[in-house]
Amino acid sequence: MFALKKDCPARVVATSAALDLIERLHREHGDLLFHQSGGCCDGSAPMCYPQGDFLIGDADVLLGEIGGAPFYIGAAQFEYWKHTQLVIDVVPGQGGMFSLDNGAGLRFLTRSRIFSDAELARLASASATADPRDCPPELARSPLARPGV
Repeated sequence: MFALKKDCPARVVATSAALDLIERLHREHGDLLFHQSGGCCDGSAPMCYPQGDFLIGDADVLLGEIGGAPFYIGAAQFEYWKHTQLVIDVVPGQGGMFSLDNGAGLRFLTRSRIFSDAELARLASASATADPRDCPPELARSPLARPGV
């Protein structure tokens, strides 16, 4: 885990309910990986896979970590969402066809909040530095999201 620069906002966070499901899936399946789906069959749901079962490509962006699992998004989709913090939550329902939350009675859901101008400036400043770890992945809980809402 990288040391987080104190003034750098996390690009992805998880609610307590999401972290509980991640912990459960980790116990059942081992190390996990998330990829924010870009549409098609599963809409834009966050998909959860065992690490090694989903190949990350050159066009995927690592946003951070939730529950110890890396969270990726496609570069094209990141361009649309780069002004927002993704808040991963869970709601009752059926997960994506290939996602590990399928059959759990709960499904992961992506909510978002728009970064403030100050947060965007800090993210832009960190992106311009030579060391990409100035704004590294972070395990975080969002104070803005309520589980299951």
